[in-house]
Amino acid sequence: MNTNGIIGQIARIRERSNLIIERELHNRGIEGIVPAHGSILNFLFQQSQPVPIKAIVENVGRVKSTVTSVLNTLQRNGYIHKIPCDSDNRVTYIELTNEGSQLRGHFEDISKQLIKTVYGPMSVDERKRLVLQLDRIEQNLNE
Repeated sequence: MNTNGIIGQIARIRERSNLIIERELHNRGIEGIVPAHGSILNFLFQQSQPVPIKAIVENVGRVKSTVTSVLNTLQRNGYIHKIPCDSDNRVTYIELTNEGSQLRGHFEDISKQLIKTVYGPMSVDERKRLVLQLDRIEQNLNE
């Protein structure tokens, strides 16, 4: 077994996963959403009130310019509102619109389907070992 192709393998897994997500979004008639929006939407689904962009950046682990670009796309497509802060014009709050909130059920269904496909018949113990190894790889890359 050649273990040197791990980065390519991870890239192929991500690409195939994204194709599944894109297909499901298309089949459900959801427009303006791509897999890269998932982490931001997931964070916003968990919020009960508007949150500053800084909180989103910190939670999803992406650079501010990328998050801002995604938020602009989500706003153009009617999924979020941007709310300026009354006391600090450098701060902008984000909240889901009704249309954005309605994505949650689709998001959860697609996520469940993807997880089922990714793991296939793997046992719970195999899944846990895999996640632990991937955590270790991620830590190695963050050092």
